[in-house]
Amino acid sequence: MNVLVVGGAGYIGSHMVKSLVEAGHATTVFDSLVTGHRDAVHPEAEFIFGDLADRPLLDRLLADGFDGVMHFASFIQVGESVSKPAKYYRNNLYNSLNLLDALAAAGGGRLIFSSTAAIFGDPLRIPIDETHPCTPINPYGRTKWMFEQALADLGETCGIASICLRYFNAAGATPDGSLGERHDPETHLIPLVLQAAARKRPAIEIYGDDYDTPDGTCIRDYVHVDDLCAAHLLALDHLVAGKKSTAFNLGNGQGFSVREVIDTAERVTGRNVPCHTGQRRPGDPPRLVANPSRATSELGWQPQRADLETIIADAWRWECRRP
Repeated sequence: MNVLVVGGAGYIGSHMVKSLVEAGHATTVFDSLVTGHRDAVHPEAEFIFGDLADRPLLDRLLADGFDGVMHFASFIQVGESVSKPAKYYRNNLYNSLNLLDALAAAGGGRLIFSSTAAIFGDPLRIPIDETHPCTPINPYGRTKWMFEQALADLGETCGIASICLRYFNAAGATPDGSLGERHDPETHLIPLVLQAAARKRPAIEIYGDDYDTPDGTCIRDYVHVDDLCAAHLLALDHLVAGKKSTAFNLGNGQGFSVREVIDTAERVTGRNVPCHTGQRRPGDPPRLVANPSRATSELGWQPQRADLETIIADAWRWECRRP
């Protein structure tokens, strides 16, 4: 197939491009490089520099037609979304609507949207399935949920079939160490822990150790980035087969605490991870764990690198290759 990957120079997007190319699909990357990296794009993929705010460029790009479009071009920092909400509404919602309008003008198509568990807000029950109420508590989650709703509304009238994939905590790197996380600034736990193990940062802070969990630290569901990519390929096949638009939660269905992540990282790396305990962060629920059974039953998705040690070992291999 001929696939357009919007945001294909970012963390998950670049892994997706690699998966698409290796699966034999013709792949085009569209990225502004505001947070992405040109050297992360697979050399066999076509690269087009551009921004979703540029509607004329989108119209020209989509006029040629694609079998599917994958949308990863969102800002993702929860804290920044609180301090700079306009930035998130402008990019994650307004610019994404530009993409929808351009796709509709080109006659419709198939769209796979990179969504998030942040749309659920504070969980009412664990594990979280697709029927859980969506009450996001920060601008990042709200912009993702608003776009999901817009996608559902416009899809029926504009001929756009879509699947929203709601990630829990994306983590890991390619097993060969060629791709991985390099956000600036980095806010995700596993790379922060590994940077502390590599002595690239002095320590990490544990935000509260008095939660109602076995060791007092927050529990999260970590899903390997390559498993996320596999889900996208299955989602595209799902739409090509003529199945209806829908959404799936993507996680391993099991959670690991902050302490468990640190302890596992120390075993994998053989190094001590300096850390200290601070205050809780506002809005951090004690547990966030997915119920991925719907993705398993309807997509046939089964994570292959779900073990926490595997996820951290892959991320460590990438971290050791970085300057």
